[in-house]
Amino acid sequence: MVREQYVTTTRDNSVPKRVPDHVYAIGIYGWRKRCLYLFVLLLIIILVVNFALTIWILRVMWFNTDGMGLLQVHPDGVKLEKGESEFLVPLYAQEIHSRTDSSLLVHSTENVSLNARNENGDVTGGIFVGPKEVQGYAQNLVIMSHTDKMLFAANGKEAVVGTDKLRVTGPEGALFQHSVEVPLLKSEPLKDLRLESPTRSLSMDAPKGVHIKALAGNIEAASNMDVVLQSLEGLLVLDAETVRLPSLPLSRGGVSGNALGLYEVCVCPSGKLFLSKAGVTSTCSESQDC
Repeated sequence: MVREQYVTTTRDNSVPKRVPDHVYAIGIYGWRKRCLYLFVLLLIIILVVNFALTIWILRVMWFNTDGMGLLQVHPDGVKLEKGESEFLVPLYAQEIHSRTDSSLLVHSTENVSLNARNENGDVTGGIFVGPKEVQGYAQNLVIMSHTDKMLFAANGKEAVVGTDKLRVTGPEGALFQHSVEVPLLKSEPLKDLRLESPTRSLSMDAPKGVHIKALAGNIEAASNMDVVLQSLEGLLVLDAETVRLPSLPLSRGGVSGNALGLYEVCVCPSGKLFLSKAGVTSTCSESQDC
């Protein structure tokens, strides 16, 4: 306990003056003092624990001056030198690059979705990779080569193949539900080329002509009904060393006694062809096969 006493002395008189009877006690005593010390001790313990936890978090998360662990923060972006990254929420980024010595891999247990949005937040294009299908949607689909050459382009009206050659290797070939426009159609070496329409007709049209050529084989045209060769303004030319019509009908009339077995080809006004036994003169008029 601190007591203050007012004592007045003089140099000439060594007799002290009268001491006041009032005593002033300054400080905290009793249970308040013990509570204060306990609170200060508890505050120190909390500060020490917080400091220890901060040091532990820094050590566990590998915080350093460049970033957090293997994740480095640079002025131009975030860089992960080694290891793998797992994102539990959507990732928004302008560019994603892989390391120089490795490829970029994206894994997901369900699906992977990549979306592009405009300034209003609307999705303008994207790709969806799921366990059973892959979907992509955009106004225009363009595939370029490493030399900036267009390989494939598609939109709502047409699909364009920009390569010099389109090869279909499936055993069933290619199936087209509508017309196809190509400058050249050929098969692989030592393979057959077949154009087939199982239930409908097959037509080939070109303003300057249709050329069918077989350099080392035959060209066969088979039909269950009629095969019509028609030229509106030109000629029908059969240019070959031998022209054979083995299934022409044989007339019942003709000249008897033809020991040589010669026949002549007769043409009806309708264009029908038939054979008639040859004689000294034409025997087509004697036949009634027209």
